[in-house]
Amino acid sequence: MGEGMSRGAEREFSLRLMTADDIGRVPIGCQGGEAALRARIADAGSAAVLAFDGAQHVAQLQFRRYDRACRSPNGLWDPLYWGEFGDAAPSLPADSLSIFCYHVGQLDESERRDARYQGRGLGQALLNYLLAWATDAGFAAIAAKATPPHRAVMGFMGGQPASVYEACGFAVEASWIDRQLLDVVHEKALVPEGTAPDAAARVSLCVTVLAAGTE
Repeated sequence: MGEGMSRGAEREFSLRLMTADDIGRVPIGCQGGEAALRARIADAGSAAVLAFDGAQHVAQLQFRRYDRACRSPNGLWDPLYWGEFGDAAPSLPADSLSIFCYHVGQLDESERRDARYQGRGLGQALLNYLLAWATDAGFAAIAAKATPPHRAVMGFMGGQPASVYEACGFAVEASWIDRQLLDVVHEKALVPEGTAPDAAARVSLCVTVLAAGTE
């Protein structure tokens, strides 16, 4: 997803931050309970970047404040998975964010995704929007968990590969093979048989320090 595609998506779709008024109007799956979501929006200013095709919600990129101690109670099957970096978790300034999951093609609260909205640069456009807003809002850094680059794995997880983050100024601080993801990839046949674990289930910790964090 290059610059041309992301700019095209930004022209074709309308993007904005989620507000408390969106609760009950747009999908909030993976955001946790409504009370916790309202608290996060009030604290950080938002909890997601939303994309619309006219009045129809079609995508979102969720994020939360960075928490070095974040742990998922159910590994890959809990949204907190995106904020968990284990022993690799970096010490970041207090005013930092973690990128959670991308929901491209999400029209409702179900897990279905409309393929018409995929491959059109929406994920990149959501990321660009978040980076610009977080910088303007004075956040110091952003951490993200990158997925393996296989399209089927990216779609299953709702994430982006390290190359996308590196192109946006992130540095890869650590990477490891996620054994739970490897089992799921094989169970669901998401990659060709014989694909090496390193390519099928390697996730990475990517970090960018924003302008505010260098002052």
